[in-house]
Amino acid sequence: MLSPSSPSRKTKRAKYKIPVSQSSPVGILGEPSPGLFPSREEFLKLLLVIFIASSVAVGFNFLSSILNSRPRPFCDSGDASQEIDICEVCPENGWCTNGRLACLNGYKKQGRICVEDGQLYRTAKSISGVVEDHVCVSHAQILCGGTGRLWFQEGDIMKIVDEHKAKETKGIWMEDDTFTVSLHKALETLEGYLETKAYSNGSKEYKCPEQLAQLHKPLDCLICQWIYRHVFLVLCIMISALCLTWMSWSLRKKLLTSARAEKLYQEVCEILEDNAMMARTKKEGEPWVVASWLRDHLLLPKERKDMTLWKKVTALIQEDSRIDQYPKLIKGESKILLEWQADGSLSSKRKVRKPDNRISRQEEASSAYLQHRPNACKSLLPQQ
Repeated sequence: MLSPSSPSRKTKRAKYKIPVSQSSPVGILGEPSPGLFPSREEFLKLLLVIFIASSVAVGFNFLSSILNSRPRPFCDSGDASQEIDICEVCPENGWCTNGRLACLNGYKKQGRICVEDGQLYRTAKSISGVVEDHVCVSHAQILCGGTGRLWFQEGDIMKIVDEHKAKETKGIWMEDDTFTVSLHKALETLEGYLETKAYSNGSKEYKCPEQLAQLHKPLDCLICQWIYRHVFLVLCIMISALCLTWMSWSLRKKLLTSARAEKLYQEVCEILEDNAMMARTKKEGEPWVVASWLRDHLLLPKERKDMTLWKKVTALIQEDSRIDQYPKLIKGESKILLEWQADGSLSSKRKVRKPDNRISRQEEASSAYLQHRPNACKSLLPQQ
């Protein structure tokens, strides 16, 4: 028999002794068994079974609702004795017989209602546009002072539509049964913005309002009427434009004339200087030149008609102290002579420094003049 103090008894007690730190509810209840929760594969199978069962239930419910909910038949058109609880009222623009719906011409069935056909709308819009253009253009011609009509009867409207219907080749116009509906809607649209006048026999006449006819006036008519209403402003603008044009042209002509006169003045100085030097050195000819001959030699034929140009040249010559002017009787006529009085001028020195192979236009003109004029001047001088 073992004693209480034997090692085997102590070991056995220590083996079954529960520590204080492990005395929790989980520790008291113990760990769950491995087969308590399903595995991942079993859980996915369960979800698949639930999804299939739900889909089947929803499908059967939807099918039974479709089979059980039959639409109510339509009430016959024109029969007010039928109960509304048993049948459905026939929709607008439709005709119902024996519980079935049939849409009128120009309308098509969409579900359980009748909607307007797009072809009908386009045809009605085309008809109203044709009639509006014809009626309003005729009124616009009267407003522009031309000839035209103001009022159009329904027969005239039908003629306009038939003419354009015959010209139409793009397939916009519909068949005759639907075209009547389109024409009726077009007339309803026209009555909304055209002036109408009804008679006791049921006929109507149509007229384009003046405000709408103003938009159909041609461009030339609008321009003429605007000018007529603003005639004072137009006159002021035209007079101002003419004045500015005249002033610009006069200023340009004055500048061109001044530039041409200065150029001619330089040519006159060079010709007189060359003539004077030749008369002194070679003792040929006369040192003077007749002013009128020099004028006709330098000016172009069209420039001789403008006396202003030579007057400017004469004014420049009179201001030059190197040129002397005096009258002389030649062949019984009094002539104004021009003579170069300066000696050794700067222009002659400048000519000397010029290359021999370069001859200016002024030198050529003076040479040509001296070849013809000196002998003529000698013949015109009185013999002493």
